[in-house]
Amino acid sequence: MGFFASYGLFLAEILTLVFAIMAVIAVAAKSKTNKNEKAELKVELLNDRYDEMNDTIFAAIADKKEWKNYCREQKQASKNRGKDKDGKSLPRLFVLDFDGDIAATDADELREQISAILQTAKEGEQVLLRLESAGGYVHSYGFAASQLARLREKSLHLTVAVDKIAASGGYMMASVGSEIIAAPFAVIGSVGVVGALPNFHDLLEKQDIHYEEHTAGEFKRTLTMFGENTDSDRQQFRKELQETHELFQQHIREYRPNLDVEKIATGETWYGKKALEKGLIDKIQTSDDFLLAMMKTHNILELSHSKTQSLIQKLKEEFLSSVSAENLKKSTQKMIKPFKADIQ
Repeated sequence: MGFFASYGLFLAEILTLVFAIMAVIAVAAKSKTNKNEKAELKVELLNDRYDEMNDTIFAAIADKKEWKNYCREQKQASKNRGKDKDGKSLPRLFVLDFDGDIAATDADELREQISAILQTAKEGEQVLLRLESAGGYVHSYGFAASQLARLREKSLHLTVAVDKIAASGGYMMASVGSEIIAAPFAVIGSVGVVGALPNFHDLLEKQDIHYEEHTAGEFKRTLTMFGENTDSDRQQFRKELQETHELFQQHIREYRPNLDVEKIATGETWYGKKALEKGLIDKIQTSDDFLLAMMKTHNILELSHSKTQSLIQKLKEEFLSSVSAENLKKSTQKMIKPFKADIQ
C-alpha cells in the first residue's frame, strides 16, 4: 500500500472515531433527565449479608475440623433462621438511608420507601433511618421530615442514627425519631435559620445600568440582588427569618417535649457526647452496633432505589468503555502499523 493511501486511511479512521465520540457527546448533552424515569425498589436481607461476612472470616481462621463443625451448626441453624423459638417469623426492622444535599433530593425516594413500609409493616415492627445531612432549604427538609412523621403517626418505632452529621434541616428530620442515636463525634444541632444574598445595586449604578422591578403587594419581595434594598426590606426579611426559626423550634418541641429548645436554638452544633448531655440525642451508638444488636431478634430489611438506565445511557456507557484509553491506544497502534511500514 502506498504512503499516501495508508496516510489517507489512517486519517479517515481517526476522523470517524472523533465524529463518533462527538455524536455521543452531543446526544448526551441534549438528553435531559426524565422525571418519570422508573426507579426500582430494592430490598436486601441484611441478616444474610452479615452471615456471609461471618462465614468468610471464620473460613480464613478455622482449621478443617472447626470449619466442618461450624458448617454443620450453620446448616442446622438455617432451618430456623428468621424465626423465633416458637417457629414464628421474627419481626422486621426496615432500614432506610438519607444522604441529604442542600435541596434534600433524596426525599422523593424516601417518600416511596415509607409508603411501601406502611403497606406491609405490622404492629411492633421498627424502622431505622441512617441519616447524614448538614441541612439546606427549609421547605425541602420540612417535606422530608413530614415523610418521617407518617411513620410516627402509624405508631411505628423510628430510630434515627447519625454517624457523621445531622445539622439544621438534618436535625429537623432527626428530631422526628422516636429515638436518636449518634456516634461520639457526630455533629448535631444548628437549630437556626440563615438567609443571605449579594447586592450589585451600587456596582450597576456606577456602570449606568438601571435595574427595574415591579411588584404588587408590599412584601412580594424583600431583599433583592440588583435593586436598592431599603430598611423596610431588611426588617421584613429578618422578620421572616425569625418566624421560620420559631416554627423550627415548635417542630422540635412537638417531637422532643423534654428538650429545653430555647437553650439549644442558638445555631450552635455539638459533638455526640455533648449533644447527649444537652438532650438533643438519646444514646451514643453507631448504626452498625445498633444493627448487630438487632440481628438475633429481627429480620433486617434494607430498602434502596436503583434507577433503570435508558437505552441512550446504556449505549453511551458501552461506547465509552469501548474507547477507553487502553483500547484507543491499541486501535491507534493497529491503524498506524501499515503507515510505519511504508515510511521505512
